[in-house]
Amino acid sequence: MSRSRNHVSRPTEYAAIRAACRSARPLPPVPALMAALLDANTRGDREGTTLAAHRVVRAAAPEVVEP
Repeated sequence: MSRSRNHVSRPTEYAAIRAACRSARPLPPVPALMAALLDANTRGDREGTTLAAHRVVRAAAPEVVEP
């Protein structure tokens, strides 16, 4: 019995990805994100600190886009 390595496309998967790309995802206000950043830092949660820091930057400077 041979196994095929071909990807089976799922139309609903592509539709969901396209819909997610078109929709805007509003970020929480910067003070709430800063509170989350301080909380994660206080708890020693390195991953949470990094995530919160990146979200603060995105919320504070929405006109900055990555290449």
